[in-house]
Amino acid sequence: MPTVRGRRVARGRAARVAAMVSLPVLPLAWFVALQEHPPWMPGAYLGYLLLVIVVPGTMFWRRLTGGTGWFTTDVVLGTAFGLAVEALFYPLGMVFSMPFAALLMPALAFGMVRALPRRKLPERPTPWWATAGAMVAVGVAAAWFVRVGSQLIPLNGPSALRPNSDAPHNLALAAELTHHFPPKVPYADGKWVTSHWAAYDHIASSHWITSVPLDVLTHRMVPFALLLLTVLGAGAVGMLLTGRAVAGPIAAGLTVLAGDLAAWPWTVSDRLFTESPFSLGQLTNPPQAFSTVLLLPLIAVTALLLRRKPGQTRGQLFGLFVAAGVLVAALALTKATALPVYAAGIAAAWVYLTVRAGRLNLRALVLGVGVAAAYALAFFVVLRGASSSVLFDPGATFDYMAERMGGSGSTVAVIAAVVAIGWLMPAAGALLIRRRLPRDPMPVFLFVGFLAALAAGALLYDDGQAQLFFVRTGFIYGVLLATWGLGSLERRQYWIAAIALLIGVAAIYWGRYRSPSSCTSESCFGQGLAVALAIAVLGIGVFGLILRGSRRTWSVVAVAVLLGTTVSPTAVSLREFATPPLTEYESIAPGGIEAARFIRRNSGSDDLIATNLHCHRARASHCLTGSYWIAGYAERRVLVQGWAYKTRVDDTYPDGVQSSYWDEEKLRLNDEAFTNPTREVLETLRTRYGVQWLLLDDRVGAPPKNLDRLTELRFHLGTVRVYQLYPPPSANPFPSTTPTASPTGSPSFPTGTPTGFPTQTPSTPGQTFPSPTFPTQTFPTPAFPGQTFPTTGTTPTFPTGPLPTQPTTPAIQSP
Repeated sequence: MPTVRGRRVARGRAARVAAMVSLPVLPLAWFVALQEHPPWMPGAYLGYLLLVIVVPGTMFWRRLTGGTGWFTTDVVLGTAFGLAVEALFYPLGMVFSMPFAALLMPALAFGMVRALPRRKLPERPTPWWATAGAMVAVGVAAAWFVRVGSQLIPLNGPSALRPNSDAPHNLALAAELTHHFPPKVPYADGKWVTSHWAAYDHIASSHWITSVPLDVLTHRMVPFALLLLTVLGAGAVGMLLTGRAVAGPIAAGLTVLAGDLAAWPWTVSDRLFTESPFSLGQLTNPPQAFSTVLLLPLIAVTALLLRRKPGQTRGQLFGLFVAAGVLVAALALTKATALPVYAAGIAAAWVYLTVRAGRLNLRALVLGVGVAAAYALAFFVVLRGASSSVLFDPGATFDYMAERMGGSGSTVAVIAAVVAIGWLMPAAGALLIRRRLPRDPMPVFLFVGFLAALAAGALLYDDGQAQLFFVRTGFIYGVLLATWGLGSLERRQYWIAAIALLIGVAAIYWGRYRSPSSCTSESCFGQGLAVALAIAVLGIGVFGLILRGSRRTWSVVAVAVLLGTTVSPTAVSLREFATPPLTEYESIAPGGIEAARFIRRNSGSDDLIATNLHCHRARASHCLTGSYWIAGYAERRVLVQGWAYKTRVDDTYPDGVQSSYWDEEKLRLNDEAFTNPTREVLETLRTRYGVQWLLLDDRVGAPPKNLDRLTELRFHLGTVRVYQLYPPPSANPFPSTTPTASPTGSPSFPTGTPTGFPTQTPSTPGQTFPSPTFPTQTFPTPAFPGQTFPTTGTTPTFPTGPLPTQPTTPAIQSP
């Protein structure tokens, strides 16, 4: 007969086998969600993530923190910690022209493990059902990404020419961090970047090591990877806070399905007001998504520090503070809204611990001082003291919503009440929390941080609605509060909670049934909420009477119904966003992507481009100076393209041009090169500012007749022409523009006349080569990641006679 111990060992082995069987869902979901790309691309990025981020990050995490007790949890949190290390490591490598510096992380992790004394870490097996539940959430996330997420920013076809300003802006910053450090504004060269850029470090490092095109990484792979890490990271932190494995699948499920109470068309029609991790802010704003991923291990480290573990040595405490310092530093470089919310929670936890113990709590105090120091350093060093556009204006957020709906007066009050109640709803889970440890400060930390985020969204205001990123940051606190409450239930209460959640879903769907066209008064804004809450209250009462349970049972039913009301609007908003939020016009010129990539292949990383395109919409009566796509796709700086990078595409500014450029003389000289070019103007651009390329959009203005005489036409496709500038030769002041073909078919040129061919491409960022006076015919080879060539076509030739109207090189397909 098998012993009790033998049966337990057998069950443990079976659980591990079942968990391992469910793990392939993760790579399968990865490749299915990215099926539109060649398999080598998702494979290369996944390999990079595993070898350079996951393994070293897990080693760093377990050695510095001592682990959480679950190996699977340590792997997830260690991956996020590895991203924080990479975000700090990559800029140091770029300072010394080492863009592959992240490859040193595995060796550094191995050396740290070998150098530090070993200690046996406590281990608990993760139940198979917990792993399987998390994988179900991953599968749902992958299915959603295929249906919605991957459609938001088209990469190919005519739709790729109609993005809003966010996508090209992100691509331009990623390109800048790929080739330069410290970064400057790539689409209006001359000023330093005064925004947070650490999220683009990961994109740039991945681009260098995997050779995956930069636009694929920026708009597809990295957002999806961060989305999955948010789902899994929430589950890992939920398990740590509650000490129960059941919290893992609960947190992962809430991250995927839960939202706020924004259940009406006027709240889900705008992407700013869907605050779940699946909101568009997570996919179209890499810093926001990256900060959420880094915030989760920081919350875990905070719990390990503030919960005093018996027998903790000074060395172990030092390791925890080092881990917290790395995460705080990375967050300070990533997003402005993350650390203030965290700091509010830390301040509340410090007060709570100090009052309860009757003496100063040094651990929370050190964390708070570290956060303040990191924020101040980022403000003066990274942001260079730039003033924020976010102002203290209580209620302006709700005024903005009412204005978009054409309402006023009592409408504002109703909208404010609806949105505020919806924001607060996830915190209802705190009512069910049963603390695992006495005097545990983490519920106070989460609740106050959550309230601080919502208060910031209601009291602050920015024309670009940047204040709502506080709400997005705080949403993960609400998920953890709801998870902790549901994770505190007894096993027999989970079927009760499941039914109550369904009642909440039904209530919000029923309340939403009213058609927007049936609204005939301002009170209509509140009718849907009133109906939904009435049904929810009725459902709570009926279900509670049927159960005839204790006060705890009634609490479980009430809280679960309220949490269920947050599920439906998330699903509805995702369906609303299945259509990409594109502009009605082509903000990218036809042929522009191919032209920008032509410049990228045939130029050095320090080459500079001048363009006549400044408006997001060419020839618009209201010129939004928010065009950034040349810097993104060419991966080169532009002298003056766009400069309104903090404003949305809404055409609400009163004047013809949104704002004036800070250097009027530079802008005048730039535009004169495309309207009335002279040798003096072009030489000034080339010698004073370092311009090597001109990109002209025919939609803005026809090319001047003498521009072909003064420069070399290198590319023409659609409405875009690309010219290259050369120094005037001593024998002939103008370069030849009509080379003749030799009998063998290869180009030949008159003796003594310079011709234009691709310049040498440096193999490392920052390295440039001077343009020779008499260049020879050379063709580039792939010298850096992302440089691609057509698989078909012939070597370009230059026919005699008039200038060609077709591309001088074969057109390159967008990846």
